Amino acid sequence: MKTSTSFKSITLIALLGAVLAAPVLAQPGPGMGGGMGPGMGMQNAAPGAGMGQGAGKGQSGRAMRFNQNNTRGWTLMTPEERTAFQIRMREVKTYDECKLVQTEHRSAMETRAKEKGVTLQAPRRNACDNLKARGIIK
Repeated sequence: MKTSTSFKSITLIALLGAVLAAPVLAQPGPGMGGGMGPGMGMQNAAPGAGMGQGAGKGQSGRAMRFNQNNTRGWTLMTPEERTAFQIRMREVKTYDECKLVQTEHRSAMETRAKEKGVTLQAPRRNACDNLKARGIIK
């Protein structure tokens, strides 16, 4: 009798755990672009990002991503400013033009950070060097 009750309890707990875990496992993760559009982890993406094949891609065919992980001052910008910066970076054609956009952006973010009393982290890598290495800019 006691074994039967224990077995039922364990079975009930396992079933309840599976029912609660199923919706969590069914959720798409970040970066699931593939034509899903805004509302699916793309709130701060540039217009057209994740909207099908070729959207937001450079000449090499690889997507260029500018986000909180690789854009200095991301948290200090409004969503509109983020979108404008992404568009500007995607429109650059040369390394010198990229460096100019990058320098202007960093200067503005350093000024804003100083006004708010925060310290900007140094970039982990240079976006212009990365774009040039990938053949997206010349």
